[in-house]
Amino acid sequence: MSIHLNLQLPAAMALLAVSLWTAQATAQTNAAALTPPVASTAMSNAAPMPYRSALEGYQRYTDEKIVNWKQANDTVGQIGGWRAYSKEASQEPSADSAVKPAASAAPAKP
Repeated sequence: MSIHLNLQLPAAMALLAVSLWTAQATAQTNAAALTPPVASTAMSNAAPMPYRSALEGYQRYTDEKIVNWKQANDTVGQIGGWRAYSKEASQEPSADSAVKPAASAAPAKP
């Protein structure tokens, strides 16, 4: 039995190597086909975009008020635990909390 397995393993490894090589070659040819064309002269005459820092809207970390863990657990228990949060998340938004677009609102009658 061990001789039979020893002959199948190299054949399986060779088949795996050939399939991976084929997939890699196909991926490389497809990637070359997807490269964007060279920019035209109209694009090269466009004004450069203004610089915008990635840290423009950065807000420093501030410590939040620490709540007593016992009090937080009691509050969750009073609300109904994880089931209440799950029910709240699965419900559709109510009409009161939904934002109504101004264009669709009918004018008020005097």
